[in-house]
Amino acid sequence: MQLVESGGGLVQPGGSLTLSCVASGFTFSLHLMKWLRQAPGKGLEWLSAIKSDGGRTYYADSVKGRFTISRDNVKNTLYLQMNSLRTEDTGVYYCAAGGTLYGVLDFASRGQGTTVTVSS
Repeated sequence: MQLVESGGGLVQPGGSLTLSCVASGFTFSLHLMKWLRQAPGKGLEWLSAIKSDGGRTYYADSVKGRFTISRDNVKNTLYLQMNSLRTEDTGVYYCAAGGTLYGVLDFASRGQGTTVTVSS
């Protein structure tokens, strides 16, 4: 199982970014997918999850209404559209496959992460 994130970068507060996560080596369409985040000096934080068919999505209160998770099961790709970014959104963003819905350390595979820096 391999997951490769991309799309991170430097953005000003209030800006937007879209992260992508390309999956390979497993049947993407059968797996729950999650986005996790690790802020500088802090532990992993669960942000969002999406069911295998994309029919249900879940968000942490900290990102609800600002972030949107989606997936393309034909392209084997997971997305995270991030709007109204805040300085506290700074961190390394990881996609993860499988495990329990809200599990932070519970997953079958996790990518190497992409860094998002929100700063003026």
